Amino acid sequence: MKLTTKGRYAVTAMLDVAMHTRNGPVSLAEVARRQKLSLSYLEQLFSRLRRKGLVKSSRGPGGGYALSGDPEGISVADIIVAVDEPVDVTRCGGKANCNSDSRCLTHDLWTDLSEQVYDFLSTRSLADVLQRHHEQIEKDGVQEVVLHGASLQAATEQSHAPAKAAAERS
Repeated sequence: MKLTTKGRYAVTAMLDVAMHTRNGPVSLAEVARRQKLSLSYLEQLFSRLRRKGLVKSSRGPGGGYALSGDPEGISVADIIVAVDEPVDVTRCGGKANCNSDSRCLTHDLWTDLSEQVYDFLSTRSLADVLQRHHEQIEKDGVQEVVLHGASLQAATEQSHAPAKAAAERS
């Protein structure tokens, strides 16, 4: 299975919105800037996400997008399916016409794998992914700093100070 940019961008953008909605809706321009994604592509994706009820939008100054529910209630699979990204590793799209209009020898194997991938993504919520992200940042000794709505990662002074001092002495 190859997850295309459609699914990857949608999940990344939804995580960004989840991280930054504390102060109200998040503009897609901010998401595009922070994540280095195409604004026009994000607009297309968020139109689909809104239609599927995963985000809500507000217009006007201070408008943008917010999650329609808690991050715990939105799975990665929900997002990928909402943007019409199939979770399918079969060559036939699950139609069982892979070998001259008949079922190939490995069709059931790939169908089972598709189900496993979907099940895995269904058990991972936005909150789970964000929690793991924050745990990894702590483990790595990196601190997230938010300035003017942009999330920046800055190394903590304590974790890098000894290495920096040693480098300056050499």
